[in-house]
Amino acid sequence: MAGVHPLDDIRSRLRRALGDAIKARDASTVSALRSAMSAISNAEAVEPGPGRPAGTGSAHFAGAVAGVGAGEAERRHLTEADAAAIVRQEIAEREAAAGEYERAGHAAEAATMRQGTRALMAALEDSG
Repeated sequence: MAGVHPLDDIRSRLRRALGDAIKARDASTVSALRSAMSAISNAEAVEPGPGRPAGTGSAHFAGAVAGVGAGEAERRHLTEADAAAIVRQEIAEREAAAGEYERAGHAAEAATMRQGTRALMAALEDSG
């Protein structure tokens, strides 16, 4: 990934790589990058707990919370190491899937999985 500053965080590198992959119309890389970005986003989500308002409901939507922003929750803040660990897990899962494809005789699908894996590894390696 040429032109990437080593101090960029992994989320920035993934977003930049995604833009490049979209421009290049590289569907397997786009899929891998989106998957990793979604996994990071999901890890940042906070589960509603007992301290969260249950909502007053609505005539239109069950479980709706009244008031602007009343249903908003602050997201968890992941460290760079946390985000990198998530990307490494995505890489491991993609490698396992590629192995399964190969064992099943689907070399093209395995190659597609590994192409996305290389993009994720590049984002990790650019961390300096």
